[in-house]
Amino acid sequence: MSYSFDKQVDLSFDEAIEKVTAALAEEGFGVLTTIDVKATLKKKIDVDFRPYIILGACNPAFAHKALLAEPNIGTMLPCNVIVQEENGKVLVSAVDPMASMQAIRNEQLAAIAGEVREKLQRVIEKL
Repeated sequence: MSYSFDKQVDLSFDEAIEKVTAALAEEGFGVLTTIDVKATLKKKIDVDFRPYIILGACNPAFAHKALLAEPNIGTMLPCNVIVQEENGKVLVSAVDPMASMQAIRNEQLAAIAGEVREKLQRVIEKL
């Protein structure tokens, strides 16, 4: 099982971030965190890296359901979506929550992860 949904897009890096953020909003997700990996690596360890952004996406209703079903699930939240550029190509990837939840044996949580999975798949398909 793959652990992410991936799509190469015909957009600039910045356009891809904007479009992903809008598609996430259409599916009820907000972006809680934005981590600029390129800037962080440069600042912390003086390494040059390709453009790479991690968006920490959260759908509050599903997060609440997941927390009620499994109190420590916060260790696996939010759902990460990345936008990266390599060799002039922009790739967008979203975590597959079903893959990340496999280690947790909780049928209620599995059902929630399945619904979130469908939403994240739609986000990637819309790009």
